[in-house]
Amino acid sequence: MVRTILRMLLLTSLCCGASQVGFAQSPLPVVLDTISVGGVGGIDYITCDTAAHRLYISHSTRIEVVRYDKKTRIGGIDSTPGVHGVALAPEFTRGFTSNGKDGSVTVFDTKTLVVIKTIQTQGKKPDALTYEPLSKRVFIFNGDSEDCTAIDAATMTVVGTLALGGGPEAPVADGKGDIYVNIETTNEVVRFDAGTLKIKSRWPVAPAETPTGISMDRANRILFIGGRNQIFAALSADDGHVLANFPIGKGVDGTAFDAATGMIYISNKDGSLDIIRENGPSKFTPVGKVLTTPGAKTLALDARSHRVYLPATRQVDGPKGTKKGEMMVIVVGTR
Repeated sequence: MVRTILRMLLLTSLCCGASQVGFAQSPLPVVLDTISVGGVGGIDYITCDTAAHRLYISHSTRIEVVRYDKKTRIGGIDSTPGVHGVALAPEFTRGFTSNGKDGSVTVFDTKTLVVIKTIQTQGKKPDALTYEPLSKRVFIFNGDSEDCTAIDAATMTVVGTLALGGGPEAPVADGKGDIYVNIETTNEVVRFDAGTLKIKSRWPVAPAETPTGISMDRANRILFIGGRNQIFAALSADDGHVLANFPIGKGVDGTAFDAATGMIYISNKDGSLDIIRENGPSKFTPVGKVLTTPGAKTLALDARSHRVYLPATRQVDGPKGTKKGEMMVIVVGTR
């Protein structure tokens, strides 16, 4: 009999939630729902537009756009070969995609989803990206050329390139003009000035290795980094000092921090979502693990509802075993 993934997720989440009671006094997140998106193909980064209640999901050669409050796919952006992610520049009502196959960036109008322009980065294999609001620049991190491309969000032109000294993974902006980016090939995090394109610091992330996902507590200036050696590390964003580290699941590709609740979420390809609570600037407690589904390795946080969204492929039981189905989004939060 074919079983829906939602039934499986709800059951595993309830069991997981029951086993977590001893770790925290407040309710802990569980799988609440799934959103059907449809279609097949590779999935990478997901971006949440909290104001518009939208999710932008990288899906092979297109971006899927979902209204998560309505549980409805509302459109898509094509002409994004090998797309990896989306960065939003809200004051310009523009979105920017990183297209890994042809080294380009697609710019689109976030109101109409109409493509405005295609920009050639000259970088090799654009992957992660972020918008930095003080410089009003979008930064594209190129995995194979080991650099980043800076694009002026207003003029939609390339304004500079910065060599990073290794293969970059996910970045995070601190809101004060600096960007931090994981360098997975050297086991470091690099800090640079978004305006001058000058590297300010380079710190090891040990005991984490092959760092991928990164997020930040901007108020306390702490970086949260997931390593592919199944180690999570919290680092000072001022001097790189490692404040704490904990074991996590296998295949981490994303982290997110909820400043209102102190929850740190780490999404892993093995089908687990690790949760760690920040109790203070240097105090952290692992509070549990939510079972999601294999392949749910990236995530996005809605800071208003405190829900986490993870794109994944449905696992469908058939007469010849489990097979991959269409794309969905898993919704994690508290009841």
